[in-house]
Amino acid sequence: MNEARIYYPLFLELKNRSCLVIGGGQVAFRKAEALLRCGAKVTVVSPRLSTGLKQLARKGKVLWKKVPFRPGDLAGRELVVAATDDQRVNLQAAREARRRKIWINVVDQPALCSFIVPSVVRRGRLVLAVSTGGASPALAKWIRKDLETRYGPEFGKLLAHAAAARGQVHRNLRSPAGRKRLFEKALKAYLQVLKPS
Repeated sequence: MNEARIYYPLFLELKNRSCLVIGGGQVAFRKAEALLRCGAKVTVVSPRLSTGLKQLARKGKVLWKKVPFRPGDLAGRELVVAATDDQRVNLQAAREARRRKIWINVVDQPALCSFIVPSVVRRGRLVLAVSTGGASPALAKWIRKDLETRYGPEFGKLLAHAAAARGQVHRNLRSPAGRKRLFEKALKAYLQVLKPS
């Protein structure tokens, strides 16, 4: 029996970082969109593209290399997602990424990954991520859907207000303990209005 992997949770800042998506189908499209949402510079390598990826390429949002994957495609990349149904290509990409010390996710194959992607809920700047370490994507999805009902768009608005007020509070209230008390009191009052018992 394989020993369970223990993953270190973190959030990556990918703005203007060179990322590669291998594959041209719907899964590759979703992965490319997620990377673009974070400001990454995305290149897609695939002889053919799904409609969604073609539109992204036409709009100049992704660079399309209309060729089959080759190990040299990883040169200069900081993060790679292999989203093909060709096991040979996925394995080749994973081996090359490890050799070059580049982070890689091979979709639905945790054993080939150096990182896995959690199930995510986004509410503005609030990001809730759920992972089962690859043991049960279905459970992670179920928990994500539960979180979506518990934490609606109002939490994104709350965070936007908190971020706007934070600088002013820091300028006007020098005491760290005083700031902490003020933030906690304001948050408690807001949450009582938001989620009355």
